[in-house]
Amino acid sequence: MSSPSVAPDAVTHHLMIMAYGGPDTLDEVGPYLMDVRNHRPTSDELIEEITERYRQIGGRSPILELTRAEAAGIEGALNYYAGDGERWKVWVAMRHWRPFIKDVMTEMEAAGVVRTVGLVMAPHYSAMSIGAYFKRVEAAESSIEVLPVDRWNLNPGYLDALHARLADAIEKFPADERADVPIIFTAHSLPERILESNDPYPEDLRATVDALVERMPGLDWRWAYQSAAMTPDPWLGPDAGEVIQQLHDEGKQNVLICPIGFVCEHVEILFDIDVEFRQQAEKLNMRLERIEMLNDHPSMLAGLAQVARGRAVDAGWIQR
Repeated sequence: MSSPSVAPDAVTHHLMIMAYGGPDTLDEVGPYLMDVRNHRPTSDELIEEITERYRQIGGRSPILELTRAEAAGIEGALNYYAGDGERWKVWVAMRHWRPFIKDVMTEMEAAGVVRTVGLVMAPHYSAMSIGAYFKRVEAAESSIEVLPVDRWNLNPGYLDALHARLADAIEKFPADERADVPIIFTAHSLPERILESNDPYPEDLRATVDALVERMPGLDWRWAYQSAAMTPDPWLGPDAGEVIQQLHDEGKQNVLICPIGFVCEHVEILFDIDVEFRQQAEKLNMRLERIEMLNDHPSMLAGLAQVARGRAVDAGWIQR
């Protein structure tokens, strides 16, 4: 799917997609981590530990170029399906690294943007995840009106892409073993205190899993969280490492991880799963695989274009 290039003066609508961000070099890990930690004191040991993780995945995070590829696909889909006189431009902003949300909104203001749909490249709502992005939007103190998308965890395009990736990943195993391969669905853990405010994050995640299982009946699946931060506070569990050990204790020899809470490769995938969990599985004489991440899967991008345009329609910005 493609669309003609859009001249700046022809743009009528805007979408800002936001992702977490990540360091482009090992030297940037320290400043990046300081932003993630809201400039709380950070030990040299922690900085070195996180730096080593990035060193093991190639010395940088690929999240910016992956998000830009997603933006290009969403923009193409938006303009492919646009009505007469309707043209879209998609902007990319990062929460914790360059290009920062505030800086992108300043650039948008300079370009004459007065309103935009805002969409986070994370499907499931939590006040501590998606909510935190829109707090950064508010902190930018921009004149731009931002119409937020809270969640897209049941978007058909997203589910289609997940279904396709999961079906492909199961085929990595020998044909006579596929029916017995346990699936671990994962998402980023958050502090347990979110449950005190009835945060919808766990329910959003479960709804996605239920929708996938309905499409693929008979799956042997488990739920787990991953990538909990190094803090003294309790985080949501069980941890995926604990579930891998449980599967081993049950006599399982294979395991497939499907990270539904993430859409592209970054440190939580490339290190936490591809290095740590895989090493754990190897020590247990288990075979561990994961799905190919969604990245710029056309079904997801088309679905997100529909989400963004639908939000603008609901707000009365454009006609259906």
